[in-house]
Amino acid sequence: MKYGFGVDLGGTTVKIAYFDETGTMLDKWEIPTRRDNGGENIIPDIADAVNRYRKEKNIADTELLGIGIGVPGAVVNGVVNRCVNLGWGIVPIEEELSKLTGLPVKASNDANVAALGEYWVGGGKGSQNVIFITLGTGVGGGIILDGKLLNGTHGAGGELGHMVLNPKETAICGCGKRGCVEQYCSATGIVRLAHQRLEKDGVASTLRELEDLTCRDVFDAGKAGDQVALEILDTYFDYMGQFLGSTCSVIDPEAVVIGGGVSKAGQVLLDGIAPYFHKYVFHAASGVKFALANLGNDAGAYGAFKLVLDK
Repeated sequence: MKYGFGVDLGGTTVKIAYFDETGTMLDKWEIPTRRDNGGENIIPDIADAVNRYRKEKNIADTELLGIGIGVPGAVVNGVVNRCVNLGWGIVPIEEELSKLTGLPVKASNDANVAALGEYWVGGGKGSQNVIFITLGTGVGGGIILDGKLLNGTHGAGGELGHMVLNPKETAICGCGKRGCVEQYCSATGIVRLAHQRLEKDGVASTLRELEDLTCRDVFDAGKAGDQVALEILDTYFDYMGQFLGSTCSVIDPEAVVIGGGVSKAGQVLLDGIAPYFHKYVFHAASGVKFALANLGNDAGAYGAFKLVLDK
């Protein structure tokens, strides 16, 4: 039996997991992400954590396949091309981490890696063509085609959150463009839609009583029958239907897996999207299976280790 490490590098913590080659997670732990001084300590800290674990557990080098790592930035040929959240510019992460551990290293974008994890052992298990969408503060994603991760020429494959849904939008997206999917379909997008609806007129709604309105508040109010909340959600589901209908018309996947904070709404999210999805999708691509992600915060670690297995 062979083993290896999957690393999910985030802006606050680094999640590290130890796997066997069947995909069974045997152990996991976290270390802080030290972003000071341009993030110069991040790679040495990861190497130190892996090396100490190998020593403590008396793991021979011959037993190890290597280290996979997901990074919050574009990765091309093992090199990170700017990662603002970490303070990084151009960083040859595979080469540097391999030099400090003596192990093979494979790196990719964190959203792509999470997609790989969900495809492998999560909500997309059993499908060869999968679109993974994560709906949180922003909208991320990843695409698996014929069992292989789509990285793209510049490491930007799967940046689904920055497709333009509304070219007439006046507000600017975090990416600098206007009208991106992220501005409507993220958790913050739902809150934005809610404020726009509440400002439209004075129709009674329990949402007006809340000071710090959240995405969850909108879903909870909708489940309780609040008519304004239901209107907001209907607008949201329409945007999601446009987004996923267009995406699936291009990719024609077997499955769409939805994760991130918004996915905690559960089946009501999938049920709400379905009619609008079928309204917008090309008919030949309409037989897509929708599923909720089920690996949670471990998706990145699983996918990172899968990078090593696929190498």
